[in-house]
Amino acid sequence: MQEPKNLKYTKTHEWVKQEDKDILTVGITHHAQHLLGELVFVELPTVGQSVSQGKEIAVVESVKAASDVYAPISGQVVNINERLRGTPNLVNTDPYGEGWVFRIKPERREDLNNLLGALEYEAHINRI
Repeated sequence: MQEPKNLKYTKTHEWVKQEDKDILTVGITHHAQHLLGELVFVELPTVGQSVSQGKEIAVVESVKAASDVYAPISGQVVNINERLRGTPNLVNTDPYGEGWVFRIKPERREDLNNLLGALEYEAHINRI
């Protein structure tokens, strides 16, 4: 699958979408959900929680394994995808849409410059 060009990515398989100048939506990539298999549980962060770039913020569990979700940027969690509590497989069926995990208000927008573009991310997953 070709990664959406309008998103930014991390080497740990999170994607970031700029919703407006103050809010970013974060989820896990198609590649990550494919490797994990069918998700059965998502441990969401807490609204209001402060997060640091590269630190664990959530956990996704599948029938095969559990995996941490990392904050792609430092900031504050402003919203979580409550639908994942009852329907965690939304991450599998629509990872770049209804399967988003949380929204964050960035501390420093310039941190976005440290993330990968779609082509860079595709090259990264082709190397691993």
